[in-house]
Amino acid sequence: MAATPLPSRVGNDATLRLLAGQAFSRAAGAPLVGGNSVELLIDARVNYDAWLAAIRAARASILFENYIFRDDPVGREFRDALAARAEAGVKVCVLRDWMGCLGQSRASFWHALVAAGGEVRVYNPPRLVSPFGWLSRDHRKLLVVDGEVGFIGGLCVSARWLGDQARGIAPWRDTAIAVRGPAVADLVRAFADIWGELGSTLPDDGGQACDAEVAAGSTDLRVIATVPNTAGLYRLDQLIAGMARKNLWITDAYFVGIAPYVQALVAAARDGVDVRILVPGSNDLPAVASLSRAGYRPLLEAGVRVFEWNGSMLHAKTAVADGRWARVGSSNLNIASWMGNCEIDVAIEDAAFAEYMEAQYRSDLQNATEIVLRMPRRARLRRRHGEPKPVRAQGGSSGRAAAGALRIANSIGAAMTDRRVLGHAESGPLLLAGATLVLGAILALVWPRALAWPLALLALWSGISLLARWLHLRRSRGCSRSVDAE
Repeated sequence: MAATPLPSRVGNDATLRLLAGQAFSRAAGAPLVGGNSVELLIDARVNYDAWLAAIRAARASILFENYIFRDDPVGREFRDALAARAEAGVKVCVLRDWMGCLGQSRASFWHALVAAGGEVRVYNPPRLVSPFGWLSRDHRKLLVVDGEVGFIGGLCVSARWLGDQARGIAPWRDTAIAVRGPAVADLVRAFADIWGELGSTLPDDGGQACDAEVAAGSTDLRVIATVPNTAGLYRLDQLIAGMARKNLWITDAYFVGIAPYVQALVAAARDGVDVRILVPGSNDLPAVASLSRAGYRPLLEAGVRVFEWNGSMLHAKTAVADGRWARVGSSNLNIASWMGNCEIDVAIEDAAFAEYMEAQYRSDLQNATEIVLRMPRRARLRRRHGEPKPVRAQGGSSGRAAAGALRIANSIGAAMTDRRVLGHAESGPLLLAGATLVLGAILALVWPRALAWPLALLALWSGISLLARWLHLRRSRGCSRSVDAE
């Protein structure tokens, strides 16, 4: 297998590589697959053109899984291309996420594809028997054509990724890859697992038009297809942070690292590893940007370098370490992606590809602003005349609503239990939480029904859902007994 970021001075190199490969495989739940080629695709125009070309050339099957399909010129171009291939006899299967497409496109958007013979399935819409199950999402971005080429990355199907030249909005910065070779079979299996949960299963060959076992290159990689509560990528990210010895450069759209991962990055930086994190400076969800920034301080104090992208939106989810290892996919570095969603990422062990990733990272930093800790006044006065001033962290950086709520909960828990020292950046969440609780208490005292009614409705909904789940299980048990009796 390819070299891994282990110290060469410790033990026998071949044995260490074998042990590292075993650790990676067990942590990620994904074996290393050789004989592949990987092409780096930067930003939406390059990706969409490659996707559409593959779709229009499809001979046997198209498997398309994405978080957002938007009813706009880009979404309609993809839908029409899919419908044309379905009408030509190609098996077209589309997986869309219910929440991701909420307000983006309706079921009627897919009528032309379904009429042409394609099939569309929706992941995890709200159900009575699972009142909070809808919180788990299919956040994957995956396209596999003919079992021959697979595209994986961070891009959804929406014109927003292309920007708006008329309004002066630059295209979003995003990253994906095209994979050819034996690993494409793992991509097909990842799609088939979710597809089979929602209805009839795919054929065993997934509609392949070629022999997927034929080598297409010399790149070793792992397909990490996670589902809720498996945390395969989280374990692998922890391993990489712990084993990196030279550099670990991360790009993430919604970085809200939980304590164990932050501690791994901090430990690496203190050991002399060049740890860098690139996040958006202007986020598509500005309401939670300031909450996510509360996590900067411990990283900066340990020597981790944090950069904010100066463009319209940075949506990529990538990492590169020690010039030998790289990751590209759909997972953000937060609890929702690590534990709550269906995600798909590719971890690549190849020096040449890592070199491409490092070059792209350096290029991205040319359009980014480094965030530094604000220096004390005396230290600033000691600076020589003309020396550049530190940049204060202002504006938004990154975050999802759920990630922001997690950050608030973490700060509140620390304040209530006194289990750690709070930083200045966490004063905002404490003010928000404290004010909200005081206002809630006043509301409960003055207008108790204003709180009682929502709580009663929530309890009623939860109770009915539990009874419905009991009835469903009861009926399933009865059917099982009938079959056994026969």
